[in-house]
Amino acid sequence: MTATEAGTKEIVVGVSGASGAIISARLVHFLLDQGHRVHLVASRTGKLVAHDELSVAEGTRGVFPDMEHENLTEWSERNFFAPFASGTAPIDGMVIAPCSMSTVASLAHGISDNLIKRAGEVMMKERRPLIIVPRESPLDRIHLKNLLTLSESGALIVPPMLTFYQHPGDSVLEQVDFVVSRVLDHLGIENDLFRRWGSER
Repeated sequence: MTATEAGTKEIVVGVSGASGAIISARLVHFLLDQGHRVHLVASRTGKLVAHDELSVAEGTRGVFPDMEHENLTEWSERNFFAPFASGTAPIDGMVIAPCSMSTVASLAHGISDNLIKRAGEVMMKERRPLIIVPRESPLDRIHLKNLLTLSESGALIVPPMLTFYQHPGDSVLEQVDFVVSRVLDHLGIENDLFRRWGSER
């Protein structure tokens, strides 16, 4: 039985060099736990930042080494022979989390010099879901113009904003799960990672 026949999705997750690797780590963990197929691509800097932020031992090969799974395939950012580098691959959507402003700028101007950017370009030209989780603050005029260009090209911009109505206290993980939940919502994947507005009223 294929993933499609089983009612699950095939998602590309890109990890650029911005801070915030825990967002993609939680996203990949949830997708695998729910039986979805994940193609993971990290830039060289993205992998270094992820290992630093998640306290992964130096020299470890995988981006998230504790997530070995039959439904997880990790691709080199230089491997343009990955199936999702072409619009012919039946991919259900892509998330770039975290997404650096360099990656945002490249996508906004059609520069696809690594697999993350090429896959993002494919999602836009094929009119498939592309979700950008940008990590930068404050945002200057160039950042905002590039994000607007991506939005006008069909990408969905989901900044990792803080949420207060669910009273998260001191839990960073609850804030991360809120962002991951919003990403999953726009991929059409059911989840209950946070208390939704009005759910207890």
